[in-house]
Amino acid sequence: METFAAAVTLFLIMDPLGNIPIFLSVLSGVVPERRRRILIRELLIALGIMLLFLFTGPTILTALGLSREAISIGGGLVLMIIAIRMIFPSRGGVMGDDGSEGEPLIVPLAMPLIAGPSVLATLVLLAETGPDRSGDWLIALMGAWTLSAAILLLSQKLYKLLGARGLKAIERLMGMILVTISVQMLLDGFKSYLA
Repeated sequence: METFAAAVTLFLIMDPLGNIPIFLSVLSGVVPERRRRILIRELLIALGIMLLFLFTGPTILTALGLSREAISIGGGLVLMIIAIRMIFPSRGGVMGDDGSEGEPLIVPLAMPLIAGPSVLATLVLLAETGPDRSGDWLIALMGAWTLSAAILLLSQKLYKLLGARGLKAIERLMGMILVTISVQMLLDGFKSYLA
């Protein structure tokens, strides 16, 4: 996979436009002066988690006795479920609604909304399939994260600009693209396993 393709894939999986309504909802109970600080904190925590999986992914696989094919198929299945929920949203949004109140910490903003299972599985796969290309994967991750962070930091303005319907349309379009990426991950996993 090329660096640009990896960055686009990671960006689509992070789904910052689709996450805007969820972020606004989760942060609605927080005083407006603290929202930006919390958002920056959650973005940095998510980046730290993703970097950890990018650079320790193969070690984690070895320690758990998991094959690259298992990660590809598992990541593809989780990504497919998330993509289908983006296209056909259920009550509570893509990740559901746990009804928790107060200031969020790590869950649900950093994980699973930004650094979700599909992003982490993709990073582990990239690290496993191209261990000599760590620099490329780091550039792809930083590009996807930076663009996602910019979108989420501008979430109030984008929500006013695009409206709820515009964001839903974009989320469904991204869901369609993610379905094809998840199918490709599944096909790659099965092809590698059967080879």
